[in-house]
Amino acid sequence: MTDDLFTGIGSGRLERQLRFLTEIDKAKLILRRTLLTDGSRRENDAEHSWHLAVMAAVLQEHAREPFSMERVLKMTLIHDLVEIYAGDTFAFDTAANAGKEDRETAAADRLFALLPPDQGQELRALWEEFDAMETADARYAAALDRLQPFLHNLCTQGHTWVLGKATRQQVMERSGPAMEALPALRPWMEAQIQKAIQNGWIRP
Repeated sequence: MTDDLFTGIGSGRLERQLRFLTEIDKAKLILRRTLLTDGSRRENDAEHSWHLAVMAAVLQEHAREPFSMERVLKMTLIHDLVEIYAGDTFAFDTAANAGKEDRETAAADRLFALLPPDQGQELRALWEEFDAMETADARYAAALDRLQPFLHNLCTQGHTWVLGKATRQQVMERSGPAMEALPALRPWMEAQIQKAIQNGWIRP
C-alpha cells in the first residue's frame, strides 16, 4: 500500500520524509519487557520514547551538566527506532546482548537511509552519540533511559528484575548513568535497590 501512497507528491525529499514517518509507526508494535506502571500490559517502544521526552523536560533542573534540550529530545525520540528491525533486546539477557550491536547497526543502516541524506545522517549521528554516552547531551538522555524502567520496576514489584534474575551488581550498573547524570536521585535509588533486595525482587 505505501509503495503507491506517496506517488505524485511532487517532491522527492518530502516523499522520503513521509515514507520514513510512516515506517516508524512500527515502533508502536515493538513490545518491551517493561510493564506499564499499573502492570496491565507491556509498554511499546513509542510509549517508552514519549515518556523519556517528557522526563527530559521535567527533570532538567536536576541534570549534573548543562545540555541542549533540542538535541536530547531528538535522542529520546529516535534512540530505539532501530528496534523496528532489530527487535528489543532484554537488558538482563546476556546471550541476546552479545549480538545486539551488529543487529542494531544493520537496522540503523536500513532505517536512516529512508530519509533524505542530510536528515538521515543527522539522526544516525544522534543515535550513535546516544549509544556512546560520551557527551553531556547523551549522558542526560541515556540517564533517562535507565531511570524510566527503574521507576516502572518499583511500580510492578520488580517485574523485569525478577524476570531477568537480576543481581544487585547488575541493577547498580544499569542504574549508574542515572545516578551520575542526576546526582540528587542517587541516595533514593540506592535505598530503593536495597528495599527491592529485601522484597526478593533483586538478587543480592
